[in-house]
Amino acid sequence: MKIAVASGKGGTGKTTVATGLAYIISEKGIPVNYLDCDVEEPDGHIFLKPEIETEKPVGVLVPKVNLDKCKNRKRCGEVCQYGAIVNTEKTALIFPELCHSCGGCSLACPENAITEVMRETGTIREGKSGRIGFIEGRMNIGEVRAIPVIKEVKKRCPADGITVIDAPPGTSCPMVETVRGTDFAILVTEPTPFGLNDLKLAISVIRQLSLPFGVVINRYQRGFPEVEDFLSSEKIPILSRIPLDRRIAIAYSHGRLIPQAVPEIKRNFSEIFYKVKEIIDEGVSGSKR
Repeated sequence: MKIAVASGKGGTGKTTVATGLAYIISEKGIPVNYLDCDVEEPDGHIFLKPEIETEKPVGVLVPKVNLDKCKNRKRCGEVCQYGAIVNTEKTALIFPELCHSCGGCSLACPENAITEVMRETGTIREGKSGRIGFIEGRMNIGEVRAIPVIKEVKKRCPADGITVIDAPPGTSCPMVETVRGTDFAILVTEPTPFGLNDLKLAISVIRQLSLPFGVVINRYQRGFPEVEDFLSSEKIPILSRIPLDRRIAIAYSHGRLIPQAVPEIKRNFSEIFYKVKEIIDEGVSGSKR
């Protein structure tokens, strides 16, 4: 079972839910892995405090021009749609940060003067946090493409047990790449006008991917019923309501796992797990029928 934890905006408590859920599953004696695919700003390690066992660089293929063979026919610049190769009067200039690794320039070169070389764009760290397997991607400073690093994180996802995947915030390509191919998406929101607006955007994306999903309302308090009214009208399940509690905020600021710091909140995370499992099981049974 692969469970993605996502949100339409940052700051809703996505990592709080993802790390807390992984912890609760491990407490039940079920094999679980936590994947941090928020590679631009990974922070799951702050709460899980893993012992890192391996750290490996990851990269993408970019062109390298052999100037001895290049006759500057400008085919490479014409085929590149991203401005990663620019032809001057005398040579071809490469801007590797703009390259999308399509390989079109090397195919277009009539002199075969372009080869592809690896350029490091990030790091994959793997380890353990108690009984939780931990995998994290980190983009190098200055990089603009998160997806290659995210794909490398997902490649290392173990086949057994349950995997909790912490997705990047928002609804752009990194979030889509992270949730694609998972079994269930948990969308974390907050009971505010901004929270509801961005939740609707996230729901639209998840529905286009045809994924089963449910919603966790974090920092829940009465006074803004529009979120629950919307979910009720759309028949979207509410997996749990995590209360607005000063103790949770204090624990978060100290980098502590919420179910450990506030024991009564454990039932919220157990509720999330069992509701997700129930929805997935029902979907499997329905497909068999």
